[in-house]
Amino acid sequence: MSSNSISEAFLLWMTSLLLMKTNGKLNMKLMRGQGTSIYLSANAFNSSIPNWLYSFSHLEFLDLHENILQGTIPSAIRNLTSAISIDLAYNELEGKVPRSLGNLCNLRDIRLSSNKWSQEISEIFESLSGCVSNGLEILDLSNAQLFGQLTDELGQFKNLVILSLGSNSISGAIPWSIGNLSSLRYLDLAGNQIIGTLQSFGQLSKLKYLNIQSNMLEGVVLEVHFANLMRLKTLVASQNQLTLEVSDSWTPPFQLNHLELGSWNLGPKFPLWLCSQKQLWTLGISNTGISNAVPPSFWNLTSQFEYLNISHNQIYGEIPHIPMILSSPSIVDMSSNHFKGLLPCISSNVTFLDLSNYLLSGSISYFLCYKMNEPKYMQFLNLGKNLLSGKLRNCWLMCKDLYALNLGKNNFTGSIPASIGSLVRLSYLHLDNNRFSRKLPSSLKNCKDLVTIDVAKNDFVGSIPSWIGHRLSSLVILNLHSNNFHDYIPEELCSLTSLQILDLSRNKLFGSIPKCVHNFSAMATSNSSDYPFQLYNDGTGYNSQPLESQSVVIKGKDLEYSTTLQLVKIIDLSNNNLSGVIPEEVTHLKGLQSLNLSFNILTGRIPEKIGDLVLVESIDFSSNQLFGQIPQSMSSLTFLSQLNLSNNNLIGRISSSTQLQSLNISNFFGNKLCGPPLTDNCTIKDIQPNIENKEHKVFSGLVVDWFYVFMALGFVVGFWVVLGPLLLNKQWRVLYFQFLDHQGYKLRGVVTQTWHCCKILNI
Repeated sequence: MSSNSISEAFLLWMTSLLLMKTNGKLNMKLMRGQGTSIYLSANAFNSSIPNWLYSFSHLEFLDLHENILQGTIPSAIRNLTSAISIDLAYNELEGKVPRSLGNLCNLRDIRLSSNKWSQEISEIFESLSGCVSNGLEILDLSNAQLFGQLTDELGQFKNLVILSLGSNSISGAIPWSIGNLSSLRYLDLAGNQIIGTLQSFGQLSKLKYLNIQSNMLEGVVLEVHFANLMRLKTLVASQNQLTLEVSDSWTPPFQLNHLELGSWNLGPKFPLWLCSQKQLWTLGISNTGISNAVPPSFWNLTSQFEYLNISHNQIYGEIPHIPMILSSPSIVDMSSNHFKGLLPCISSNVTFLDLSNYLLSGSISYFLCYKMNEPKYMQFLNLGKNLLSGKLRNCWLMCKDLYALNLGKNNFTGSIPASIGSLVRLSYLHLDNNRFSRKLPSSLKNCKDLVTIDVAKNDFVGSIPSWIGHRLSSLVILNLHSNNFHDYIPEELCSLTSLQILDLSRNKLFGSIPKCVHNFSAMATSNSSDYPFQLYNDGTGYNSQPLESQSVVIKGKDLEYSTTLQLVKIIDLSNNNLSGVIPEEVTHLKGLQSLNLSFNILTGRIPEKIGDLVLVESIDFSSNQLFGQIPQSMSSLTFLSQLNLSNNNLIGRISSSTQLQSLNISNFFGNKLCGPPLTDNCTIKDIQPNIENKEHKVFSGLVVDWFYVFMALGFVVGFWVVLGPLLLNKQWRVLYFQFLDHQGYKLRGVVTQTWHCCKILNI
C-alpha cells in the first residue's frame, strides 16, 4: 500500500473485518474504495465505528451514512488529518461531537444529521472553532436532538455554503453574526423554536435556499430585507408569525423556484408581486389572510406550477376555465375559500385536487366527463362541502388511479353509477350528506382496497350487503348511519378485523347484535393500529397533511378527527329496532372508546364484564328494556365520562365510583335505581324493609312469589272442574259435542238469512 492510497488487498482485509462485525450483511454494490475514499453507506452495520479506521491518515472521503452504527465518535478521529468529507448521518451515534474534530484543517464537509447527540448547539460550534472553521463549507446537524441557543460563534464559519440545523430543539433569537456568512447559499432552521425577526438575513447576498419554517419568528418583513438576496431560489418560512409589508408595485430582486409562506400575514390584498415570479414551480400561501380576488395575470402563471396551495383564505371570484392548467403531474389545493360558480375544467395531469368548502354549484357531469377518452391521472379528488347537485354519470372508467374520492356534503341525487366499481385502487370513499338513493352498487366489491366507506345521511335502501365483509377486508371505517337500511346486521361484517369505526345508527335494522363482534380485533387492543391513512406531500418536500378526516358522534357531539383518526374506535348501533340481549362478546373489545346501543328494544342484563372496556369514554344504553342491576365492574371504568342508562328497567343501587357519582342524574331516570347521584339514597330499603307488604317472602334461602303459586293452582283446579267430567264420562262428552253442533247450525242459519236479505236489498 502506497503512502497516498489504500491498496486493494488492504481494502479487502478491512471489508472482511467489517463483514465479521456485521454478520455478513454488507451491501457490496454500495461499497467503493478508490484511492483515498471509503464509501460504505446504506448497509446494515450495527456495531460501533472500529478504532483502526482512524489510523488512515491519508483518508480523504469517509461515507458511512445510513447504517445502524452505535456508540460515540472517539477523539481518535483527529488522526484523519487528510479528511475532506466525513458523512456519518442517519445512524444511531450518541454522546458528544469530539472537540478534536475541530483540528481537521482540511475538512470541508461534515454531515452528522439524524443521530442522537443530545448536545447544546453552542458546544458544537465551540468544538469546531479550531482550524476547521476557516474552510468548512457544509455543516449538516439536522434532526440530531440538539438544543440550546444560537450564538455569535456561528459567524466564524465564514465560508459556509450549506448550514442545516432543522428539526431540533434550538431556541432563542437568530444572532446578527449570521450576516457574516457571505458565502451561504442554503440555510435550514426549520422545525425549531427560534424567535425573533429576519433583520440579519439581508446580508446573505449569495443565499439561494432559506428554510426557516415552523419556528416562532415574528415581526414585520420589509422590502429592504430582500434587497441583497438576488440569488435566492428557495424561500421556505411557513408556520411563523411574520407580516410582509411591501408596496403594490414592488418587484423582488430574485426569481424564485419554490416559495412557502403559509401562516404569514400577506393580506388582505392578493400579493401582486407574485405575478412577477416567472420561474415558480411550487407556491404555498395558505392561511395568509388574503380576502381579495385573484388577478387574471396570476392565473396565466398556473401552467408552470407543479404545486399550488392557496387554501384557507377568503379569496373570492370564479375559477376560470383553463383546460391546460398545470401541464405536469401537479397538486392543487384551493380549499376553504369563497370561490363560487361552476366547476372549472382541469388538466388530466392534475393528480391532487382539493376544491372543498366552497360555494361551487351546478352539475359535476361536465367536469367529470371532460375529454372522456383521455386518461386521467387524478389520485385525490375532494369536492366536499359545496352546493353541487344533479346525478353522477358513468364517467369513472378513465380515473383508475383514483384512491381518494370525497363528494360529501353536497346535493347529489339518484343512484351511484356502477362504473364506480372500476376504481380498483380506491381507498377512501365519502358520499355522506347527499340525497343518493337506491341500493349500494354491487360493483363496489371490486374496490378491494377500500379503507373508508362513508355514505351517512342519504336515502340508501335494502339490506347491508354481505359482500362488504367478504370482499373489503381492509375496511377501517364503515359509516352507514341515517339511511333506510333494513333487515339483520350480516354476520359477515365480523370478518372485518381491521374495523375501528362502525356506525349503523338511525336505520331500520332488526334482529340481534351478532355475537361474533369479538372478531373486530382492531377494537380489541389498546394499541394504535397500523392505520393505512397516508399523508400527502405538498410537492415541495417541506409539508404534509393528512389525507383523511372523519366525523364521528362521541358523547353526543359530532367531532371531526384527522391526524388522530387511527386512535378512534367506536360502535354505534343506536336508533334501530335491534332486539335480544347485549352479547357478552362485546366486552372483549377493550380498545373501544364509545359504545352506543340506545333507542332499540334490547332486553336482558348489562354484561357483567362491562368493566373490561378499560378505555371506554362513553356508553349509551338508554331507551331499551334492560333489567337487573348495574354491574359492579362498571365502577372500574376510570376513563368513563358519559354514561346514559335512562329509560330501562334497571333496579338496585348505583355502584360507587368517582365516574358514576359525577354524572348527571338524568342519565339514570326511568329506572328503579337508588343511591348517589340520585336523591333516593337507598337508606330505608337497606335498613327497614317491609317484609309483610312484599309480594314474596324468603324461606330457607328460597324466594317464593305467592301470586304465581296461586295462579298455577287456579289453572289446575279450573281445568279439572270444567274438562275433567267430560274426559271421565262418555255420555256427558257426547251430549256436550251435540250441543256445540246444534249451536253451529243455528249460527250458520243466521248468517245465511242475513246474506239473502242483503242481496235482495242490493246492499
